Amino acid sequence: MKEKDIVMMAKVLSAVFNPFFLPVVGLLALFIFSYLSLLPWEAKLYILILVATFTILLPTTLIRLFRRWRGWSVADISLRERRIVPYIIAIICYLLCYHIITSNHIPYTIGSVVMASLMIQVVCAIINHWWNISTHTAAIGGVAGAIIAFAEIFSFNPIWWLSIVLLLAGMVGTSRMILKRHTLAQVVTGFLIGMACAILAVLFI
Repeated sequence: MKEKDIVMMAKVLSAVFNPFFLPVVGLLALFIFSYLSLLPWEAKLYILILVATFTILLPTTLIRLFRRWRGWSVADISLRERRIVPYIIAIICYLLCYHIITSNHIPYTIGSVVMASLMIQVVCAIINHWWNISTHTAAIGGVAGAIIAFAEIFSFNPIWWLSIVLLLAGMVGTSRMILKRHTLAQVVTGFLIGMACAILAVLFI
């Protein structure tokens, strides 16, 4: 395989496993594999649209508008001193989403997915002030942590699901290193932090 093909594949993986997709992926898993599958499809659709709006559509749109307003390229906004802006935008959007969920008395397990994502954003924002930790692997680490936590709650064997997630995490982490966005330490630390945040959010908050 040519080097340009490898780089292109790494870019595709990075785009597909965008950190903002974590809450929606978590909800889809809950709607399929937990007692939440009993919810009416109208309720599932409403919740998915709500969460997708505040965790994908709104933050990505606001970040893009802010970047254009400042005349920054994607590379410019990735600089250490400017990375905090996307984090602040995402954190505010996630907080609004969590507030709406709790205000409407939507089941706790759904709110815990958003809270896990919010915690990951906050911790990564703090660390990224000094060190460029990988939010991509933090997000997929959050998926792994949520699987572990929900396996404890719903008493199912998580081995197969964890195996799939670990394989994907390896692919995503490798893609970030191929693109020279992160080092191995930043990739691994991101995954571990994401996993820890998700376990704490689901089991203890």
